[in-house]
Amino acid sequence: MHQRLSLVTLGVSDLARAREFYEAMGWRPAARPTDDVVFFQVGPMVLGLWDRERLAHDSAVEDGGGWGGVTLAYNVSSGPEVDAVIDEARTAGATIGREPAKTYWGGYSGVFIDPDGHPWEVAHNPFWTVGPDGSITL
Repeated sequence: MHQRLSLVTLGVSDLARAREFYEAMGWRPAARPTDDVVFFQVGPMVLGLWDRERLAHDSAVEDGGGWGGVTLAYNVSSGPEVDAVIDEARTAGATIGREPAKTYWGGYSGVFIDPDGHPWEVAHNPFWTVGPDGSITL
């Protein structure tokens, strides 16, 4: 198995609402409005949105209804970019879990939470390089 991740699928309680949120963030889906799953091309990966109950069944897991122990991340090249993305998420209807601020590890980050409770850290890590296409180099 190669060291890569191809697809992340988020379980959502209301697919139309979830789609509207990500579209309000400026993302463009590769799906028709009537599809039962929504896919977004995110660089070399894909982010999917699918009914939470159906995703749990398909993944052969019990859905405890709580946070699944995963936080998504969106890295940017500067602190002002962190502020801008958090503001965009706020405008789109996200809950802001942590306002942008300097971090203990020497970076700058904040957290927004999408309408289904999925946390996203928006971070500037001065020790990583963010390429023009958004790729990260450690």
